[in-house]
Amino acid sequence: MRAAHIQQLYKEELITAEEYAALKEQLKQPVSLYADLHTLLYAGIILFSTGISIIIYKNIDSIGHGVIVAIIALLCISCFIFCFKKTPGFSANKQISTNTFADYILLLGCLLLLTLTVYLQFQFNVFGNRLGMATFIPMVLLFLAAYYFDHIGVLSMAVTNLAAWAGIAVAPLNIMRDNDFSNPHLIYAGIVLGVGLFIIALLSEKYNFKAHFSYTYRNFSIHLLFISLLAGMFYYETLYLIWFAFILAPTFFMWRYALSKKSFYFLVVTVLYSYIAFCYIIFRLIPVFNNTGAFYLYIIWFIVSGIALIRLLIYYNKVLNQHA
Repeated sequence: MRAAHIQQLYKEELITAEEYAALKEQLKQPVSLYADLHTLLYAGIILFSTGISIIIYKNIDSIGHGVIVAIIALLCISCFIFCFKKTPGFSANKQISTNTFADYILLLGCLLLLTLTVYLQFQFNVFGNRLGMATFIPMVLLFLAAYYFDHIGVLSMAVTNLAAWAGIAVAPLNIMRDNDFSNPHLIYAGIVLGVGLFIIALLSEKYNFKAHFSYTYRNFSIHLLFISLLAGMFYYETLYLIWFAFILAPTFFMWRYALSKKSFYFLVVTVLYSYIAFCYIIFRLIPVFNNTGAFYLYIIWFIVSGIALIRLLIYYNKVLNQHA
């Protein structure tokens, strides 16, 4: 917004004198390009990795599999060597990066590591029928890289590989589509993994060992745990009330945690998942088929509960902002 625009708003009495003065002062402040540059760098890393994959795919017959493996391995090793030279090393506390470029080189190296692992398994069947090793080995390396170089992005990749090793695809956009939660083994695996990640987050904070990683662990944990519990409630139809009781426990715990940490994000996530569970209970208790009254009751329920839910979130958003 230019100074002329602000002056025009003031002349038309659309803003007060205090707001006019504040906006003029804001114009004098330098504009931060930090987020924009980081976004461009992340996009560059992704485009570079995608470009390498496309080149390999189109020229695989002429280049040869051995040469491709050698090139990917060389690039991956070069990225890690660069990071070892440009970063201060391991620390149990949060490190302030002295070389921003190294953070993106590390991300590129980890992506190349995953590409190399998948390529070796697909083309040369290095791990044979032990497919778990194809995810376990890169998972361990990613966790080591995340902790040594203090990189939250790599930590997210490591947790995703951990879930893949457990037989679950944790990609946020595909979690409901790619996972067969009608399989009870995956339901229990998701619950155990969700609880385990939350325990790791608590231990990280308690012993102050990479305490800033706890948010990432907790973020994966809450989604995985609630989705698994909801899947259990849907799968075991005759025991849905028992599974609903299981959902109430993490709901109460996460509610208190969100308020204590003043985290509106975790509060919203907890409320939405518990609202889904409660709606399912309503559907089971009040059959809708061949019942016009129940159908209208559902409509009233969604209107009233939706308004109550919005007002609840607005209220706690104000409360958390006041005590922030």
